[in-house]
This record gives sequence, C-alpha cells and structure tokens, in this order.
Amino acid sequence: MSRTGTGRSRSRSRGRGRALGLAGWVAGVGAVLVGLPLTASARLPDRMATHWGGGGGGGGGASAAPDGSTSFGESLALPTAIWAVLALGVAVFTVARARAATVLLPSGVLLAGAQAAIVRANLDHEDWRQADPPDGRVVAAVLAAAVLAAVAGALINRQGPVTAVSPAAGAPVMDIPAGERLVWLARTSNPWLRLTAAGLGAVAAVAAVAGAGGLLGPAWQLVAPFGVASVSALAFSSVRARVTGQGLEVGFGPLGWPVRRWAAADIESARAEDRTPTQVGGWGYRLSGLGTTVMLRAGECLVVRSRGKDFAVSVDDAARGAALLNSLVTGTRSTPQALS
Repeated sequence: MSRTGTGRSRSRSRGRGRALGLAGWVAGVGAVLVGLPLTASARLPDRMATHWGGGGGGGGGASAAPDGSTSFGESLALPTAIWAVLALGVAVFTVARARAATVLLPSGVLLAGAQAAIVRANLDHEDWRQADPPDGRVVAAVLAAAVLAAVAGALINRQGPVTAVSPAAGAPVMDIPAGERLVWLARTSNPWLRLTAAGLGAVAAVAAVAGAGGLLGPAWQLVAPFGVASVSALAFSSVRARVTGQGLEVGFGPLGWPVRRWAAADIESARAEDRTPTQVGGWGYRLSGLGTTVMLRAGECLVVRSRGKDFAVSVDDAARGAALLNSLVTGTRSTPQALS
C-alpha cells in the first residue's frame, strides 16, 4: 500500500513539473511576442509590413514585395492574442491538456519565429514598403515547429503503463514460473536538473530569437554553448531502468536515449544500495571509487556488477529489480544453451 501511495505521489509530482514547465513556456513565448518588437521599436517604422505578395519590381529580382501592413500596436496584439487563445484552450479542455506539448511547443516556435522574421524584415526601414522579404526565416520557423511537434509526440507516446513484477519484495533472487516472463521498470527524474536545462535553453532561445530579429550580432556564440549545455543537462535529468529477459537497459533523458545495456550473461550480480551525492561526487553521471553512478536523488540505487565494475542508478524499488536480475543471471548460468 505504501509503495502504491509513493508511486501516486511521484506521478502527481511529475504532473506538477510538466504543468510548471508548460506555464513557463507559455510565459516565455508571450514575452518574446511582446518584448522583441518593443526592444526594437526605435528602429521600426510606424506601420510594419506583415504580408508579402508578388515580385517586387522589375529587373531579375524574384523576391516578394510587401503588400500588407499593420500598426505597431497590432503587430504586438495579434500574435499575442492568438497565443493566449491557444494556451487558454489547452487549459480548459481536458483532452487538449493531455496533448498540451504537441500543441504549445510547435505553435510557440512558429509564432515566435514569425514575429522575429517580421521584426527583422522591417528593421531600420523608414517605410513598411521598403521591408525585406522574410522568406528564409519563415521557412526555418515552420521547420523548427514541425520538428518540435514530432519530438513532443514521441515523448507523449513513450509514456505508457508501467508493468511491474509481483513476487515478494526483498528476496535476493526471484522465482520465475516456467514459461513466464517478468518485466521490471522504474523511472526517476531530478526537477532541479530539468530547471537548469530549461534556464540554459531559455538563454539559447532568447539569443536565437534576438539574432533572427536582427538585434544581436553573432548569435551562435551564445546559442551553441548554452544550447549544448541545456541538452546535456536535460539528457541527465531523468533516467529509466528496465529489466527484461535479455538483461538490464538504462535510458537517459525524456526520450530514453542514449541507452546503456547489459546482457544477463554479462552481469555478475545485482543489489540494492543506498548512496548519496556526497559519496559519488555530485549529481548526474558520476565516476568515483564506487564505480559509475547515475545520481538523480539520494537513497536507494540499483547496483549491477559486470566485468568486475559497478554501475549504479538511483531508482525506486531497486531491491525488486536486483532480485529479478539475479534470477536471470542464475538461470542463464544454469542453462548454458540459452547463450547460443
């Protein structure tokens, strides 16, 4: 009963974390939609070109000429209103909330990218009719939105029911009935590492949008290091451990990639052990005298010994996972033909 309660508590905690992350995304995109034009207001015309039509003049130029404009205030209000309606719709409708990431991530990128493209096109022009065509930047925003939609869909589709084994807890070796296959799955995440990844990613995103809007020179000098640091922090902010008949698989990050695998035949033993960040030298992927440890929270860890080296990962219900692994190891060694 207590373990079930703990699982529900962690599920609610993950739900609150996702809600906070989406709330931050909504606020951040809104800030970009309003803040970018305001920051560049001194370098923008009174009316801004917002639509481009046919070819702009004679000669060999095939670029589109601006044929529609809005006031500066409208250029702030319209995309912000669209974003507010989308966010409100997701908050109100239950079905939309379940797929919030697939709606808000690509929509936010598309709106922010379009706003940056419009600002860049109108920048340093006295009249909107002189605005540059923003074709390439609009295409980039659309492509980025499509990629984000695919990633968000993959993340949601990977969230399936957890199948847990049911033999007695605490047993060092688990009896597996003949003809049955058991699966043990555990997940752990560190909200502080996710927050760090979000902060670093926000810096990279702001630099990218500012660069696209023409407000920042060599934007990649900020985008590249902060983007790489954000992805690295996100990759080690969560972990998933799974034990099957083939052995142990440990996947990192929200996509469960990269992955480390140990075949049952290569594992010498498995155990549950309490470890702290102080013992292993900090948070994340750590190397110490205890071996390799994926430390996301202090406490129970699943520890496997393979080729004389220990690998530990901080997940709940580690004793049950170790018991199942030990039973697989024992079965593998007692039936050598299984290795062929």
